[in-house]
Amino acid sequence: MALVTAVCVVSELRADAGTFGITAIDKRPVKSSISVGPYGLRGDVQADRKHHGGFDKALYFYGDDDAEYWAAELGRELHPGWFGENLRVSGIDVNSARAGERWRIGTGEEAVEVELTTPRNPCQTFARWVGGDDERGWVKRFADARRFGAYARVTKPGTVTAGDWVTVLFSDAAAPTIAELWGRA
Repeated sequence: MALVTAVCVVSELRADAGTFGITAIDKRPVKSSISVGPYGLRGDVQADRKHHGGFDKALYFYGDDDAEYWAAELGRELHPGWFGENLRVSGIDVNSARAGERWRIGTGEEAVEVELTTPRNPCQTFARWVGGDDERGWVKRFADARRFGAYARVTKPGTVTAGDWVTVLFSDAAAPTIAELWGRA
């Protein structure tokens, strides 16, 4: 079964050499339940709202298995939130999930429902976060591995907590996977 292993919000805004001068990529896990609304987790922010956040990118999911892959590749521990994700999940392949797939997170009246929209587009801010010159070619390397994670829109607000179950409510076998969407306009 699939479950949320961590719920992450911005720890601190950090200086960044990019267009905005700051980044909100530094996410860290919280121990309590967090409210989820149309724009994502309460207490989270995005510095670049053109490419992150908004209704169609309200939440960013990343898989434990993908994080473990990169930890081995990079030779370091990658804490939940390190990829800028809001929800770290296990027991479900985020990249093989279908565009438009709907998930329920949690149970009861406070369960959150989401619809997967698009893969994460690796950017230069992400490359600088990963290690700058120490990880030359990061954007291409990340894209080539096809371990993007997925953005989602919130279709039913509620609350999430680490340990919540993730249930697939709907999946269209004819829809492209999140990984297959990479590079499409």
